Amino acid sequence: MTAATAGTPNKAALGPLLTMFAMLCFAGMDATSKFLVADYAVGQMMWIRCIILFLFAWFIVRRIGVRAALKTPRPGVQITRSLILLVESALFVFAFRYLPLADTHALASTSPLIVIALGVIFLNERAGAARWLAVVAGFTGVLLIIRPGFRDFDWPLLLPVVGAVLWATYQILTRLAARHDSADTSLIWSALIALIATTFVAPIDWRWPTAGAWVLIVGVAMIGSVANYALIKALDYAEAGAVQPYSYTLLVWATLLGFVVFGDFPDLWTIVGAAVIVASSAYTWYHDRMTASAARP
Repeated sequence: MTAATAGTPNKAALGPLLTMFAMLCFAGMDATSKFLVADYAVGQMMWIRCIILFLFAWFIVRRIGVRAALKTPRPGVQITRSLILLVESALFVFAFRYLPLADTHALASTSPLIVIALGVIFLNERAGAARWLAVVAGFTGVLLIIRPGFRDFDWPLLLPVVGAVLWATYQILTRLAARHDSADTSLIWSALIALIATTFVAPIDWRWPTAGAWVLIVGVAMIGSVANYALIKALDYAEAGAVQPYSYTLLVWATLLGFVVFGDFPDLWTIVGAAVIVASSAYTWYHDRMTASAARP
């Protein structure tokens, strides 16, 4: 699908649903990465992930061929967004070595606010009062969870903050690319550029994974591939600002996985904050669907 058909009422609802699914996949990927980064280098893990991502992308575009899928009128946009995604992903994996899973995602949850601001500035997207209200409510839920002032400042806290800026920039560039390129084109560019870039850093501090680690690394790569494609499709169907409140569900998924995998039971404030985030996402979805229905002839 191209930008010519994106945003129609019957397709716009898929944007939020695909975004929430992508966030679930990302949370699962990050929880597994937190286990792995204690024993393996970030560059090594990213290279293996990029191999799987490229194979996944090739499978998706095989019907038209890689060469045809790579055709784009704006290769600079595709290269830039692909490199930004790679650096952002590596930053978060590195952050998991120092920070708890939920704390990392809580700090990174500022990205929807950044996306809406960048979308208005660079994409001329509209940001009505309902979207701003939902995003602010979602951010309030984040504040309820992290409760500012709970710890002294430490340099690793900058990693997810910088990652949030890069993540927001990537989504804006993906939406910009969707005006000219299909989701398949954006996917194959992301996979190819990431694979080329990580090939140069993979040998640094290489440690051969155990059989169990291979399973986890490959599993993480496959989940990440599906998540990236789902998000690309989400931004193909809907404006970047429209899907941002649903990105907060990543924090909800991370909290649940933190309890299931790491045994971290969320406290009352976390539960209240998560409820606010989910409510803001549900409200925005309902509002957008009602708006689309009203605009339908």
